[in-house]
Amino acid sequence: MSTAVQTKALPRGVTDWHRLKHVLRALAVGLRPMLLGYWAVMVFALFLVGVLFQVLANGVTSSAWDYGTQSPKYFSMALGITVTPAYFALLISQGITRRMFSVAAGIYLAGAAAATSLLWVLVYQVEHVLYAWQDWPDKLANPHLFTSTSQVGLVFAEFFLMIVAHEVTGWLLGITFVRFGTWRGILLLPLALVPAAAAEFLLVAQWLADALNNIGYHRPPLAVAVPAVLVVSVLGVYCGYRLLQPMGVKPPKG
Repeated sequence: MSTAVQTKALPRGVTDWHRLKHVLRALAVGLRPMLLGYWAVMVFALFLVGVLFQVLANGVTSSAWDYGTQSPKYFSMALGITVTPAYFALLISQGITRRMFSVAAGIYLAGAAAATSLLWVLVYQVEHVLYAWQDWPDKLANPHLFTSTSQVGLVFAEFFLMIVAHEVTGWLLGITFVRFGTWRGILLLPLALVPAAAAEFLLVAQWLADALNNIGYHRPPLAVAVPAVLVVSVLGVYCGYRLLQPMGVKPPKG
């Protein structure tokens, strides 16, 4: 069937593109409090309070913002988990196809990953200026792809790849537990964890890096690692779509 015929079949002349925009808007508006709340807590509690705590204790000796590098990965995994339980039944019952739902979820999660990565880049730059002004050492607490927070491209790349891979793991977790239930969902954990594990073992950054380096494992070239993480993440989204295809809309209980 041609695109023109498909478009004519839609009610009231609504095109697939307009429907996709409505789905994206629903995801963005519905998950906005969760995302903005997390950003606000991290900037205030981790950065501002962290700097103040160091000043009042033994003086500033390292980057306060860098202590939170694990947080965006695991928050973003929770964000990915939330998408299917919160929106699948609602949107599918409104006539949205599973393919469109999957495409919209992929676009939203990539956008949320990019936005959170930009926040991390921005606060690193603010911290760098503040520390330089006060002549404080901005030693990084964790291993990274970058050696200085002035390497903006590498900072963004590391956080984006880590976040998006963990989001996809969350996406798969949400789908498998909703579709198959608790016990079978647990059995499918190895499948769901593949994107996050791929990012950790290919990028070798942050908390796991020291442990891997201690056993003699080293990061592959970035020319290999970066595309590999992206490919695995895209395949994870597609795998989630395939798992959604036969899943019915369950009526609410009670």
